This record gives sequence, C-alpha cells and structure tokens, in this order.
Amino acid sequence: MTSETDPKPGQALLSPPTIGQLFTTFAAISLSGFGGVLAWARRILVEQRRWLTADQFNETFALCSFLPGGNIVNFCVIFGTRTRGPLGALVALGGLLGPPMILVMIVGAVYAHYGDVPVLHRMLTGVAAAAAGLMLAAVAKMVRPLFKNRAVAGPAIALATFLAIGILHWPLALVLLAIVPASVAVAWRRA
Repeated sequence: MTSETDPKPGQALLSPPTIGQLFTTFAAISLSGFGGVLAWARRILVEQRRWLTADQFNETFALCSFLPGGNIVNFCVIFGTRTRGPLGALVALGGLLGPPMILVMIVGAVYAHYGDVPVLHRMLTGVAAAAAGLMLAAVAKMVRPLFKNRAVAGPAIALATFLAIGILHWPLALVLLAIVPASVAVAWRRA
C-alpha cells in the first residue's frame, strides 16, 4: 500500500538535496519533534520533499535501528552521505543536533528558574502525550509497505519480534539472532 503522496512505481523522486537543504531540512526535523523525530523525518523526507520512497525510508531506518547509536542520528548520517558524501553527512548531522542543543540549553536555564511552577508540569505532560501520538502515527505509516501484495512473511516477522521482545521480554540479542536471518531470507527470496 502506498499513500497518495508516495511516488508511483518507476516515478522519479525529486532531485537530491543541496548542502543547504540538508542542513535546513534536518534542523526543521529536529525542531519539530518532541520525544522523537521519526514521524517528522518520514513526513518531510518521504511525503513532502520526496527524496525517498516509503520503502527506501523503511530500509534505511531498519539499518539504522540495527547499528549502535541513536537511530535518527545514524539515519541523517547515512542519508547525508548517500546524497552529498561526507560533507552531506556532517551538514545533516549539524542540522539535526545543533539547533536542539541550543534550544535545550535555553530551556534548561528557564526550567532551572521556573521548574517548580505546577502549570509547567501539566504542559510537559501534554507534550509527552502528543509525542506518543506522533510516534504511533509514524509506526502505522511505516508498517504499510509490509502489507504490499498481501505478503504474510513481513507482518509475521514484525509480530513475532513484538511478541518476543515486548510481551515475552526475551533478550534482544537472542531475538535478533533468530529474526535477522529470517528477515534476510524473506527479503532475498522476494528479490
């Protein structure tokens, strides 16, 4: 399933971003998200800018999830490298980390002064709820490609992973030892 904003199969994506666009886009992504920017990254890179298809986004994000470090940090480095080389990676990373770092320092100073005000605690609770909703919306959009062509293997692997880690609380390393080879085999068989 593709959304109306996803390019059609064979349809060219818009041209790769310039260095300036990499910085401003990842700065906008980083400043848009509270509690996580995955939803905004997907919306901007896939739906608005159309620099990636939904499948490309999911594949890159899956790789980033497997690598050590923050997923979105890994994502911006990989995306920046693919589009503009090492300089693109540095610029995308600067856009992702620079503006929020400045904002957090400002907010930290304000919170140190006004942290005991009850209305501030209620506001932060509301922001946390909005962030949870955005994350659920992003997950729903990312799951859609698993159901293309009525395939059963992708959703079955996703469900097995969720059950093993989320419900049964099995160790991540053990689950990955089983799930990764199964996922690779399914992807290889489809290709």
